[in-house]
Amino acid sequence: MKDAILTGFQHEGSDTTRIRHGLPLERCGVLYARIALGAGFLSAVADRFGLWGKYGGWGNFSNFEQYTAQVNSFMPAFIIPFLAWGATAAELSLGIALIVGIWTYWVARGAAALLFLFGTAMAISFGIKSPLDYSVFSASAAAFLLSISQTKRDQMRKMDAGDANDKSRQMEHLDDQI
Repeated sequence: MKDAILTGFQHEGSDTTRIRHGLPLERCGVLYARIALGAGFLSAVADRFGLWGKYGGWGNFSNFEQYTAQVNSFMPAFIIPFLAWGATAAELSLGIALIVGIWTYWVARGAAALLFLFGTAMAISFGIKSPLDYSVFSASAAAFLLSISQTKRDQMRKMDAGDANDKSRQMEHLDDQI
């Protein structure tokens, strides 16, 4: 039990390689990351359409397209509207999916990639200080860690399913012996 408190995982029997249950704190961290990342995406989309009013930064889509052109100063001008609308569609989809909690592994990977690309574009156009000041790479890393946590959760579920299969095979073996 002491091991479970210190490591955050409960081990069953003498086989300490099998992780059984994460602490509720870990689940809270995953939920916090999903909501924070999702809300960040949705807030940015809302600002592009003036939903933040005087508290917004862009206020309208035209201003956002201008910002997109600045961030992607190395891209041809004819691509900028596609990048602006593509980023908006991606952020809207990712934001909703993160908050709802669907396809979390793939959505978190997509969010990490999108944020990494955005941070890289900012670094190319404005210098490395800009994406660091706005924590773009930190958010990308959080999204990547979120996807890893989903992989770990899926592995635990498979182990649990494997344990059930092992137990049923053991029961069959006992039935054969009787």
